Amino acid sequence: MALNYETQLSARNLFEELQIPKRYLMRLLTDLSKSGFIKATRGRSGGYVFARSLDTIYFSEIIDSVEGLLSFEGCVLGSTVCPVDKPCAMHQIWEKPKQTFLETLKTTTLADLRSGKNIRLQ
Repeated sequence: MALNYETQLSARNLFEELQIPKRYLMRLLTDLSKSGFIKATRGRSGGYVFARSLDTIYFSEIIDSVEGLLSFEGCVLGSTVCPVDKPCAMHQIWEKPKQTFLETLKTTTLADLRSGKNIRLQ
């Protein structure tokens, strides 16, 4: 959608383009609409368009509204939390890349994606 942000796309167009399960797509579209990222128009010529400017929509916001950012903040080995007194074997290795990844999500917009901005993890 970000690549064709001015075009209203139907659920069918998105389904054909993305080739993900229709049920999952509809859930995503509903979540994104409820969160105010996209607007839905019903009816035969209906579809979805962005409700906000692409330069105001950050990846972290999208992920948080659909999956929740907390899923990225847990332990890399699957625990919900890595206790400070008993961290997992990967804790020290994973902490810096995880923080860099989260910072990238918080500072990268859909406009950056559209413009092809060179997004680098440092």
